[in-house]
Amino acid sequence: MSHLKAIFLLGIASLILACPRATGFVRYGYSGVNGPDKWGSLSSDFSLCSQGKKQSPINIAKNITSNDPDLKPADRNYNKTRATIINNGLNIEVRSFTRYDIHKKNLFTANGLIWQLVYEKGPGIMAVDGKNYTLEKMVWHLPAEHTLDGESFPMELQLIHKSADNNITVVAILYQYGSNDAFLLQLQDELQQLQQDTCTGDEEARIPVGLVQTRTLVRHTRKYFRYVGSLTTPPCTEDVIWIILGKVRKMTEEQANLLRAPLSAEYKNNSRPTQPINGRTVRLYDEMHQVKNIDSNKSDKNSESKSS
Repeated sequence: MSHLKAIFLLGIASLILACPRATGFVRYGYSGVNGPDKWGSLSSDFSLCSQGKKQSPINIAKNITSNDPDLKPADRNYNKTRATIINNGLNIEVRSFTRYDIHKKNLFTANGLIWQLVYEKGPGIMAVDGKNYTLEKMVWHLPAEHTLDGESFPMELQLIHKSADNNITVVAILYQYGSNDAFLLQLQDELQQLQQDTCTGDEEARIPVGLVQTRTLVRHTRKYFRYVGSLTTPPCTEDVIWIILGKVRKMTEEQANLLRAPLSAEYKNNSRPTQPINGRTVRLYDEMHQVKNIDSNKSDKNSESKSS
């Protein structure tokens, strides 16, 4: 019986191709004539970046969030994954591709991208509103794109998931400076090596990492914010479900510098400014509130039973 083969290409992303392989690629950036305020005019495909009403990122003002007792825990099931850091010059990202070819064991190219058949189970899934979403890629933004009550953070890790019908859910983790981040520690040597590799023409730097432990990314979440937004890079596709974890994690400034080092100067800060909320609701999952509601419901039922 054939098994699904998945590729997990692990890295850091500015989401700008330094060595574009696809024709018609439109270069965008984070300042100047190609900056975020110009994205909508760079291509008709990017029109939502300027005309959309549900754009991301946003500032999450806690005093206007609404606790939603119907929300479920943001449980995710990720597997240990063989990974390769790939640097296309200005683009270093985590990506997962699922293929059905069990016979090919080596690297092959498709549409100019290098895909590696190394993992049968896939990188993992999460369930949202009864639908499964597969982890497709990871992207680091420095500084963070989302803000909490106007407070900004040094980094944001975005775990991008896609369902079988192409809906998108993004889990975002905010970071502040402090102790080492365990997940990035696994990649430290490879990130340092990546600084020495450059991309020219149709080449790309590929550094295998081996088996990557993902358990640090799925710690139990007691609180998160959820809203409907967009991708934070062109084409700024809307109706994306965003889940912003409430606990801010820690990393060192040295780790942040390792993430920036392989990127060119104009993309070392690769964050889109916050966008208008436009009347959207930010829903809050708070485990403490959920427990209180459950206890309250049990108490009401017991009272009804005694009175009858």
